[in-house]
Amino acid sequence: MAIIHITAENFEDEVIKSEVPVLIDFWAPWCGPCRMQGPIIDELDAECAEFAKVGKLNVDEEPTVAVKYGILSIPTIIVFENGEVKSKLVGLRTKEDLVALLKK
Repeated sequence: MAIIHITAENFEDEVIKSEVPVLIDFWAPWCGPCRMQGPIIDELDAECAEFAKVGKLNVDEEPTVAVKYGILSIPTIIVFENGEVKSKLVGLRTKEDLVALLKK
């Protein structure tokens, strides 16, 4: 699978209706820690493609979704399962932390 560019328009289909867990990286291009998280998210997508989706949502481009899910700091990682928030982490995380989060 490839990393999904999550928008307000595709959020319902890609996240809420997904049959597998979805990890979303809420980020912005001006955020230093977000830029550091990016390559980790790329690796995570390759490692978890068999059992989960990985997406990125630019909070500057999609503020309504960010507000809806209470994103106050970035990067924030949210895992959705069956359309519901399963886990939420704020700050830069390792690939191992994120894999564990998805397998939990």
